[in-house]
Amino acid sequence: MNGVNETIEHLLYYASENLDLGVEDIMYARNQLLELFQAQPSDKKGQPKDLQTEILDELIAYALDKKMIEAGEEIRFETKIMGLVTPSCGLVVSTFEEYRDNLGIKVATDYLYNISIASNYIRLCDIKRNIFWCTLGKYGKVGITINLSKPEKDPKQVLAEKSFQGKKYPKCALCLENLGFPGTLTHPARQTLRVVPIELNGEKWHLQYSPYVYYDEHCIALNDNHVPMEINANTFARLLDFVEIFPHYFLGSNADLPIVGGSILSHDHYQGGKKVLPMFSRPFREIIYQDDNVVMGIKDWYNSVVTIKGKNKQAVHKMADRVLKKWIAYSDESVGILAYTTDRHNTITPIASMCGDEFVMDLILRNNRTDDKHPFGIYHPTEDMHNIKKEGIGLIEAMGLFVLPGRLQAEIKEMISILVSGEVDFIELKENPRMQKHMHMIAEIVAENNQPLDRLTARKLVLKKIENACFRILECTAVFKNNEEGQEAFIRFIKTI
Repeated sequence: MNGVNETIEHLLYYASENLDLGVEDIMYARNQLLELFQAQPSDKKGQPKDLQTEILDELIAYALDKKMIEAGEEIRFETKIMGLVTPSCGLVVSTFEEYRDNLGIKVATDYLYNISIASNYIRLCDIKRNIFWCTLGKYGKVGITINLSKPEKDPKQVLAEKSFQGKKYPKCALCLENLGFPGTLTHPARQTLRVVPIELNGEKWHLQYSPYVYYDEHCIALNDNHVPMEINANTFARLLDFVEIFPHYFLGSNADLPIVGGSILSHDHYQGGKKVLPMFSRPFREIIYQDDNVVMGIKDWYNSVVTIKGKNKQAVHKMADRVLKKWIAYSDESVGILAYTTDRHNTITPIASMCGDEFVMDLILRNNRTDDKHPFGIYHPTEDMHNIKKEGIGLIEAMGLFVLPGRLQAEIKEMISILVSGEVDFIELKENPRMQKHMHMIAEIVAENNQPLDRLTARKLVLKKIENACFRILECTAVFKNNEEGQEAFIRFIKTI
């Protein structure tokens, strides 16, 4: 291990090369780091080193050895260190705006994204551990990732957070109060977070990148005010304004109701990024309406999507608002759709994008009603699929990218070992707290295939079961099912618009 003063110099060299830190900021950061580590300046110049393994890991090891931090505080302390060498919030904003005005909006977003990676705000060392693959189904491909960088959230936890009325700082993980926040045991440190202001529908919003990056350039637009998620005409206006400013990105909103919404319903925000999610590649299944300004029809996709396209932004906005107003109050008992019981159930997951010079608005119809047979939601994965996905099916999954919980990595390996071990002991499985939820899936594989299985075959069969569950989950979210009765009902709804 280098002396801590030498490692500090390596970090400063990294910051000058990768974070555009100038001479004055390097001097300032050096003194802050020397104070933090109670070290003396080194007479050696910094050298190119790997940020994580040769710089941060060494600084963390030093901090643990000197009792500066306790075990479990490593990530927070790393973030504090990197916050000292990340360009200031104001400098990032002014540089972004300079690039936007002189070199174009894509150069500006490239700058912000690269800063987010170089500062370790986007922890590529963790994200690269995620497992990803694609599979092809009846209505196009679906992406599947086993997420090893973010914990799974239960829908009931999401509802509890939305209902929480106590004082909290920051109020949530999206508020601007997170800028520079040192973190706690339950709230991540955000000294490396950098955001830029944007105006959407005449309102103050900010743009940042997601630290978890589920797909290329995964960004977040967040309301400057801590107000709950709500889908209305203003939502469509903001989304369309955004894609006009950032035509290389899409932007979508999670639904505003529990079960069918996202993981944070307490703060109005949208998610966007490069147009790489599978749903974007799908054509119209059927065009229902067309005039000089807009085309509207059903997208050829697993769930129920109304797609509106047109060069006239106002016309697309007006039609999207008409769909929302109709859908909120729409019931069709012949296919089990009820807009209201004691509460409102219908809402929309809207996604805006540009296709050449045309505005595109994809409206995924959602309903969060429950009944005795479906206590987690009629259009939510049934309990036999909770071993794969229990969280609410939000914007990203509804568009065909499944973010599955990290626990599956170890559970898949264990399932494979069980399948290749010979005769499966289901009594023992039932008593295994981690594997009992997978019993039905293992039983299906055993029943459908000759025994014994080799490891490669067992792995293919387990992954195929997971893929089939993802297709079934998407079909669960369809309020109008992909059969003759469901599609006739879908067309009946669109014709009411």
